Amino acid sequence: MRDGSFWTSAGVTSGIDLALALLEEDLGRAAALAVARYLVVFFKRPGGQAQFSEILSLQTTDDRFGALHDWISGHLADDLSLSTLAKQAGMSERSFSRHYADATGLTPARAIERLRVEGARHLLSETRLPVKRISQRCGFGSEETMRRSFLRVLSTTPQDYRARFAR
Repeated sequence: MRDGSFWTSAGVTSGIDLALALLEEDLGRAAALAVARYLVVFFKRPGGQAQFSEILSLQTTDDRFGALHDWISGHLADDLSLSTLAKQAGMSERSFSRHYADATGLTPARAIERLRVEGARHLLSETRLPVKRISQRCGFGSEETMRRSFLRVLSTTPQDYRARFAR
């Protein structure tokens, strides 16, 4: 929280948020984003696993699609077809596909897969929900589809991920 020249936070996570806000204020968004990407890591990663969150990895200096990524994260089980995403972004499908790939380096379909995997990672480590329920909640459609996505994105299975990172 900022009140004039006073900045405050409560707790570890909000302290990190505060530090990033101070960095952004002093050094700009690009520097704060680089530090955020560097800090958001697992203590020990399974082989091949991404080192930072997918939301952060999809952000760019201008964060053109930040609001869309936030919306997607809240609608993982919904229809996230190209037409839905383009409509949400206020663009034609063709224009959206081109601009999105230019900004993020990924096709919309690959980004959706990664965001769904990230949502499932969170539920696997923070809840005791069955894998089948998590796959539905994150929009995979089936446990097998989620397993294949985990292997492609993280080089591990949902069950192995849960065994390593569940609280």
